[in-house]
Amino acid sequence: MHLRLRIICLFVAAAGVFGPLAALTQVGSPPTVGQIMPSDIDPQSGFRLPLPRRENLDDAGKAHYDRVAAPGASIAGLQGPSGIGLYSPKAAEHARALNRYLRFEAGLPPRVREVAILTTAREMDSQFEWAAHEPEARKEGVEGRVIDIIKRRMPTAGLEETDAIVIELGRQIFRDRKVTSDTFAKAKALFGANKLVELVMLMGNYAGTAVLLTAVDMQLHPGQKPLLPMP
Repeated sequence: MHLRLRIICLFVAAAGVFGPLAALTQVGSPPTVGQIMPSDIDPQSGFRLPLPRRENLDDAGKAHYDRVAAPGASIAGLQGPSGIGLYSPKAAEHARALNRYLRFEAGLPPRVREVAILTTAREMDSQFEWAAHEPEARKEGVEGRVIDIIKRRMPTAGLEETDAIVIELGRQIFRDRKVTSDTFAKAKALFGANKLVELVMLMGNYAGTAVLLTAVDMQLHPGQKPLLPMP
């Protein structure tokens, strides 16, 4: 009887030691079935606010809801920036229109667009944006080597000139808070003044989204793996 009691005590002690260690290995993992999310995260929305119900929105809100909830309307669906935007449908509709223009209508090559978005996501440490756009970048032909250089903040020496300039421009905007004359001149020579301004506007657009995602502690979708190493 005493032996059984000792064995039970040993198992309880082991659980007390290894339970916290196991939990530590899950820091930064996405919310999946069976995993505990932060206590202030709504389980349906994946962020700190519940998703507004369509029937509780005004006419403008219902119209925006229908647009963003449509299949293929966004990469992340309502569990992402579109869901957060339901709290300010009018502003979100303007932001959505600007985002669509900068991504698809401004004339930036898809590869340039995705390199710029990944650079912004990395410099803003936006796990959610990175997880959404690394697959998009690969679809647009951005090689794994380029993605790793952005992801791990490695030097751009040896990269194709356009990739290197876009990455350096983003790093100087967000990390250094100063773009050098040399980088600006090279970017202007590559893109022209108009496209350069729109490239920077694209980066600013995704930086603004990253700020919003940070404020509401947006979680990755269930089953999604974090792809971005965090400092």
